[in-house]
Amino acid sequence: MDCRIKSGNDPGGKAMPTTHFIVRAVIAPHLRETFDRWYATDHLPWATRVFQCEQAWRGWSALEEGVHYAVYQFADKAACDRALGSAEFKELVADFTKSWPEGVTRSRDVVTVAP
Repeated sequence: MDCRIKSGNDPGGKAMPTTHFIVRAVIAPHLRETFDRWYATDHLPWATRVFQCEQAWRGWSALEEGVHYAVYQFADKAACDRALGSAEFKELVADFTKSWPEGVTRSRDVVTVAP
């Protein structure tokens, strides 16, 4: 297995470190299939359009049962801050809360890749 260390900067040191907005959600077992479909077909595409991020992906934890992660990559912290400060982000949060009033808890984090 080949494991390489990746830094946030290119070899010439010109690129800014990318920033990731990460949403961790814990899903009750009986809601997993419905949540998975909703996030894939509704929430992730909507969030990607709103954020105008470089890329987005999601997945389920291999270590913690029922834990779902969504990751949105931005060119830099300023782009992430703009997205999270937008009115559209507040709409996304409200829709998530309305769609999952129980059985789903979530937390958010912003991580900038170290140079």
